Amino acid sequence: MTGSGGILVEGKATPRGRFPHVKVSGDLVFVSGTSSRRPDNTIAGAEADEFGATRLDVAVQTRAVIENIREVLAAAGCTLDDLVQATSFLVDMNDFAEYNAVWAEYFDEQGPARTTVAVHALPHPHLRIEIQAIARRPEPVTTTDHNTAATLEEEK
Repeated sequence: MTGSGGILVEGKATPRGRFPHVKVSGDLVFVSGTSSRRPDNTIAGAEADEFGATRLDVAVQTRAVIENIREVLAAAGCTLDDLVQATSFLVDMNDFAEYNAVWAEYFDEQGPARTTVAVHALPHPHLRIEIQAIARRPEPVTTTDHNTAATLEEEK
C-alpha cells in the first residue's frame, strides 16, 4: 500500500506508469484502467504462433479484465457488487457483442452504470479492451443495523 489511499495489489501486473491499481477516497474506490495483463506481462486472450500471427480473443480478455478488477477491488474491501460505474475502452467496436456477452455473465440491469467507447489503441498492441471503474465501499453492518440488513437481504 502506498500513501494517500493508493493501493498496489501484490500478485497483479505492475502498472505501466506511476499510479496505483486502486485509489480509495472516503467511501469511493477508483480502479485504474485495467487490462488482461498477467503479473508476468503476458496477456490473457492473446496468442502468437511461431510465425508471429496473432489470435486476439476479446471474450477471454474481457473475462480476465473483470476478474482482475474483482481482485483489485478485494484489496480495497469491495466486491464487484460494489461497482457503481465502469468505462470500457474497446480498440474495435466490432468486438462489442462478444464483450457485452461476457459482461452479462457478471452483471445485469442492477449492475454498474456503464459507458463503452472505441479508442485508437491501448498500451500494448495485443490488448483489445481496458476497463476503469468506480465502486462505493460497503458500510459496515452494526449491531443496531443487523435487523435492517437482514430484512434488506430477504427482500432481494
